[in-house]
Amino acid sequence: MKNKYLFFAFFIALSPFCNNAVSAKQKVVALLYSPDNRTRAQFSLDEQGQLYYRLIFNTRLIVNWSRLGIETTGSSLVQGITLKGSAKKEINEKFLWPLGEDASLVNHCNELTLHCTSGIGNYDIIVRVYDGSLAFRYVCKQLGDSIVQLKSELTEFNLATSYRIYQYHEESVFRPVMVDSLPGTSDLPSTLTAAQSYISIGEADNRNYTKCVLVHGSRPNSLSLQFYTDTIYRDHRVQSVRKDSLIRFTDSLITPWRTISCSSTAIGLHAFSQLNLKLVKPLSNEVPDYVKPGKVFRVPINTQGALDGIDFAQKMNFQYILVDAGWYGAEFRTTSDPTRYLPDFHLPDIIAHARQKGIGVILYVNYVGLKAKIDTILPLYKKWGVSGLKFGFVDGGTQKGLAWLDSAVKKVNDYGMVLNVHDHYKPTGLSRRYPYVLSQEGIRGDENSPDAFHNTVLPFTRYLAGPADFTFCYPNRVNDYSKNIRVSKAQQMALTIVYFDPLQAIFWYGRSQDYRDEADIEFFKYVPTVWDESKYVQGEIGEGITVARRKGRTWYLGSAAGLQKWGGSFKLDFLEKNQVYTATVYGDDGQGGIQVKKVELRHNDAFVVDLDAKGGQAVIIRPQIK
Repeated sequence: MKNKYLFFAFFIALSPFCNNAVSAKQKVVALLYSPDNRTRAQFSLDEQGQLYYRLIFNTRLIVNWSRLGIETTGSSLVQGITLKGSAKKEINEKFLWPLGEDASLVNHCNELTLHCTSGIGNYDIIVRVYDGSLAFRYVCKQLGDSIVQLKSELTEFNLATSYRIYQYHEESVFRPVMVDSLPGTSDLPSTLTAAQSYISIGEADNRNYTKCVLVHGSRPNSLSLQFYTDTIYRDHRVQSVRKDSLIRFTDSLITPWRTISCSSTAIGLHAFSQLNLKLVKPLSNEVPDYVKPGKVFRVPINTQGALDGIDFAQKMNFQYILVDAGWYGAEFRTTSDPTRYLPDFHLPDIIAHARQKGIGVILYVNYVGLKAKIDTILPLYKKWGVSGLKFGFVDGGTQKGLAWLDSAVKKVNDYGMVLNVHDHYKPTGLSRRYPYVLSQEGIRGDENSPDAFHNTVLPFTRYLAGPADFTFCYPNRVNDYSKNIRVSKAQQMALTIVYFDPLQAIFWYGRSQDYRDEADIEFFKYVPTVWDESKYVQGEIGEGITVARRKGRTWYLGSAAGLQKWGGSFKLDFLEKNQVYTATVYGDDGQGGIQVKKVELRHNDAFVVDLDAKGGQAVIIRPQIK
């Protein structure tokens, strides 16, 4: 292909919804329904050859005609688009996923491919409609050998009514604001609410594009996409802004999937928490049961402390220890060498002791060291017997950073090491492609002292993208971690059920010697990190939540309250019929401690949750052995 068709801008737009009709200047060219026929995406072209779409869920218009486009330095395909043809197919597959919230996932949707042309430029728009979700991406595989630079993505989401958005940026607090009053940006996924309407706008399969965020659009109740900006604040004022402005492609350009998921309830959004996995094509169809998830204990950077931490991890039925920043020197210095451990931190003895105790060792490496020595440290760490890595302070925003990260993640995956990517990087479903990527941060966890409101917003927002490393603190007799924990002890416990993370760090700031014979920490010996079945039972954003998860025949219930008293009653209809269970209930005792009690439960019993503000409850429901 010659340079003059170096690409395009692509519009999907949703315009005013009046008796389900398009304007006289538009012609409907395609319609796609979900398998249950309750979600509908409709496409049209106007006289200028611009392509539009709109989204309807349960007979309710969600997004009006709006545009989506990509503007480049090459030939523009904004206008003059004609439809050469289209193809529809049904996707209905089930695949095992032992690293998730459910042991198996059903990927059932209808797919539409629109074959578009504008002059001599050709491209496809791939659309999938799930029950409750719309996903679309743009595919151009004829760019040629010359470089095409992306200037902007013109995507808009013109909402059909007034919505409130739970705005956040990377590891910030959440700020509920009306879309029309949105200042600055909001990260993906973003959750929006209106009367009996809940929307999550997200993305999937972002490997080498750029991080996009939502900003206020050009119309009322409108949002559009903006490329990543790194904003530095000082005294609450913008000091500087760094934009990702050098986004380049050759040969082909495939955008991430843009997703819009809809529900009539807050807890219904959980149905889409694994949508990203369904939109990413795996490198292998092999079930990743060779990857070992587990709980992690962070050890101090001294030899004896690490050895003691290994013994504690074994006692607590943890699977890994984490050797965090500092084991090879100051992490941001180019003179610090991640192939060499500090003289007073004897890593070979630590790894040998861990192997003897059946505990894996995860090593932290900062982005500075990773960029310089990723190809050196991987075979070296494999030789040492290291089980995994934690990446620190990676660039999860720019195209350059994301492309590097994709290649680095694949290398770690190929070496068979588990991986946790820290700081502002968030998942887009790539664990399906690289199953050793068990966790990532991209969340305001206990390191940043979140409050109960934040804790009860997260399940309906950030966790819809996938797992997150919350770095749980948990009080003991020596340290109550009051600087980090602003909720009750039982809520801290319950959140290990509510929040999903296959590689979950539990006692983040804790020392092994400080946890002595507390009856409540017995809970952490049993709580899994991956599940066979998961349900959001009850809840509302920022008010409270109850999550039920099953591993084998044992159920776990986690409940957390926001800043006000919260609770509710529900039927235990997910328990087996004709089976008696013993429930161990861990709740707040009203004096800063944990009260443990046991009760008998059966199928369809009513279960009552009654929590004080900032409180919580964790329950293990085990079948009685006859």
